Formats: sequence, C-alpha cells, structure tokens
Amino acid sequence: MNDAQRAHDETGRPLAREEGGDPACWLDQVCDACGRIRERPGSEVCEHCGAVAGESAPARRRDRDEQGRARNARPRDGLGRPLPYGTPGVARQPEGVPRTPAESLTEAQRLLDAGMPFHAHEVLEDAWKTAPEAERELWRGLAQLAVGLTHAARGNAVGGTTLLDRGAAAVEAYADAAPHGIDIAGLLVWARELSGRLTGPEATAAPVAAADTAPRLRAAAG
Repeated sequence: MNDAQRAHDETGRPLAREEGGDPACWLDQVCDACGRIRERPGSEVCEHCGAVAGESAPARRRDRDEQGRARNARPRDGLGRPLPYGTPGVARQPEGVPRTPAESLTEAQRLLDAGMPFHAHEVLEDAWKTAPEAERELWRGLAQLAVGLTHAARGNAVGGTTLLDRGAAAVEAYADAAPHGIDIAGLLVWARELSGRLTGPEATAAPVAAADTAPRLRAAAG
C-alpha cells in the first residue's frame, strides 16, 4: 500500500500503518447507521448507506494523548459510543498499561462482568499489541469478541454478528492448545449462540444486556 492508498487525518497526512496489518478490533470500521464494515474507514461517509461517520470532525485538529500519540479524545458513554466534546462521559481505559496475560484476562473479565465490553476490548487490544507473534491472532480475536458484544449491546445486530464471527474464527485456531487457561471452546459456543440471537429466526431489534451476556474468558477452576 502506498501513501496515496492510505487513510489520511484531518490535515491530509497519511495515517500510520497499524502494526501487524489489520486493526485489532475493527470497532471504528463498523458503520453505526447500517452496521456494515466500512471499506474506506478514513472517509467521512459510509459507502454502503451514505451515513456520515459519527467520529467525523474535519475542522478539528487530530486529538493526541499526553505522550503525543494519536488518540481520539471525544467522551464516550458506558458502551463506548462517542458523545459531543464537553459532555461528561465514562473514562476510557488508559492505553499502554503493561500487564501479564493473566492480568489482562482478569481486568478484561472484570470489565465484561460490569457491562463494559468496550472498555474490556481496550485492555485486550493492549495485550494484542504486546503479545508474542504466536499469540497475536488470539488476543486480536478476543478483542473482536468484546467488540461484537459492544455492538450487540448497542442494538447493532449486523455489526455485532460480523465482529463475533471474526473473533470466533481468530480464536478457534488456538482450540487445540489454548494458552493462559483461555476457554476457547466455551467462547466459541458463546459467540455462536449470541450470533444466533442477533440474526436467527427469533432475533429482535432490542439491544442485549452487556453484563448478563458477558462471556467467561477462562474456564472455571476444577
């Protein structure tokens, strides 16, 4: 991919390439209006339905954190939906916190149980960024599952199913030798059941309850 093909920020500069290829979670590539994956995430308009992206702010300089890294500063609600600047929101997880795999799983599970799958995905995405190469797809898949639940809790059945399916496909490759006590089999069953609830014959448009629907990342101790 050359600079002409890459997404650009509000000043016209090419955005940095994501380490490892595809984004970890695809959260910001799902259109809030139609639920489909946007093929041109740098564009302000969804090519599928024509909706203007909720994150679009062309007149504003790109947000950065205290270390100068690009990081959207818009406040978000408990499910990670962007709110207008200046609106009180739910604090996001700090980025780049060093954690062991066990600590990442424990913190992500706490947030899932609290009905905050968006915040859990941020912890799992941090783990993905620092994981050894052999485990990167596993952590990305876990982050995608958390995003799938996020969209399901937002009432976005199409986006939720898309991310659940992607996450399940990623973690399934580790089913024969799951590291860190991760319950791959249980997560696959959970993802397929939730996908069925979102798009099956009995599906409704009602958002799912995030806390009540949260998966178990690790198998219960025997």
